[in-house]
Amino acid sequence: MVEYNEPVQQVRLIIGDTNAEDPDFDDDQIRGFLSIARDSVLRAAADALDAIATSEALLSKKLTTQDRATDGPAVADALRKHAAALRGRAKEEEDAQDDEPFFMAFDLTGPTSQEGEEMRL
Repeated sequence: MVEYNEPVQQVRLIIGDTNAEDPDFDDDQIRGFLSIARDSVLRAAADALDAIATSEALLSKKLTTQDRATDGPAVADALRKHAAALRGRAKEEEDAQDDEPFFMAFDLTGPTSQEGEEMRL
């Protein structure tokens, strides 16, 4: 059983790449998406979906036969919309974190020395 507590596995879960026997991306590729996305799982998943959409658009065409139809461009468009939604969610989460108060004390008077102690530079 796979646990989805690690960023690589979380990206896989979001993009639906959960078939361990035939994954869409190997772990190094997922780590690459995470690196590009500065370790944001949502942004890495969005980038992975964009990569899948690009592949789908390049490889699949809109085809219709007597009993079957495929629409690669529509699939690519849906994947890109999902990626955009993930980026929006990531931005909302980042903005919410930015709204949290953050206080830091700075000593603006510069370096000081204890009484009787010589100050060294």
